[in-house]
Amino acid sequence: MAVITAPAPVRAEAGVSSKTSRKLRDNLTGHAFLIGAVLCFGLFMWFPMIRGIVMSFQRTRRGVTTWVGWDNYIRIIEDPSFWVAWKNTFYFTGLALILGFVAPFFVAILLNEFRHAKGYLRILVYLPVMLPPASALYLFKYYAYDPSEAGLFNAILKFLHLPTSEWMQSPTMTMPAMVIASTWMNMGGAVLIYLAALQNIPGDLYEAAELDGAGLWKRIWHVTIPQTRLILALLAMMQIVATMQLFIEPLILANGAGTQDSATSVAYLIYQHGFFQNDLNGAAALGVIMLLVLAAFSAVYLRLSTKQD
Repeated sequence: MAVITAPAPVRAEAGVSSKTSRKLRDNLTGHAFLIGAVLCFGLFMWFPMIRGIVMSFQRTRRGVTTWVGWDNYIRIIEDPSFWVAWKNTFYFTGLALILGFVAPFFVAILLNEFRHAKGYLRILVYLPVMLPPASALYLFKYYAYDPSEAGLFNAILKFLHLPTSEWMQSPTMTMPAMVIASTWMNMGGAVLIYLAALQNIPGDLYEAAELDGAGLWKRIWHVTIPQTRLILALLAMMQIVATMQLFIEPLILANGAGTQDSATSVAYLIYQHGFFQNDLNGAAALGVIMLLVLAAFSAVYLRLSTKQD
């Protein structure tokens, strides 16, 4: 009777073991890169956020930290500057949605109609985004918004025989002036995103609309806007979140609060509490309130986008 040996299963087990070890090495490499990104994200994003929430329920005096519950929130809400800052922030956000959200879309439509020099025009529109924000704002402050007739905007108004403005020195013009500067600085990125979305719209839709006698505005309303609805909704949400964190514009253009607190924003009020009043706990409480407001806007956006899908 022959003796049966089993070398093949041994080789099979060795092959399975080598495949497992190779797969494990590949996974370890991938997880090593992933762990580094997670650690950086946790260290620079989640830890400050959690630390800020904890600080909002504490009070630190002369190195001694005590738990005070909701006292910081009550103190911040009872401060008259709190409501002024929110009113200014919502006002800026509303103006930015009217101008800063609509203008890039129509600029993209205009650029999309050009047949020549498209690359040059895109670079021209995107160029302000490449400038450091502080440099661009100082350019507006000392050149465009000069309250004398030497200022660019006042020179244009005088040429058109219109009344000039004090711009950043005027409480009524502070917010519109900041929206104009912010739109000029940031619209380039949105324009490129809109251009990419417009070029993905089938040309047959426009041809069918033209055959039906639709003019330019009807084609935009019935073809362009429905076909770019998701991009419009996403950028609108990003616009709201970005504009509600208004900080550098009032800091540079209006020297912080502006005339009669016309430029005080929530983010600048956080900066005031933390660095001028040495009230880090109040600044943390205000930051948590701002986080909750932005989270509410994001939740509403996700809810509406889910219903539309």
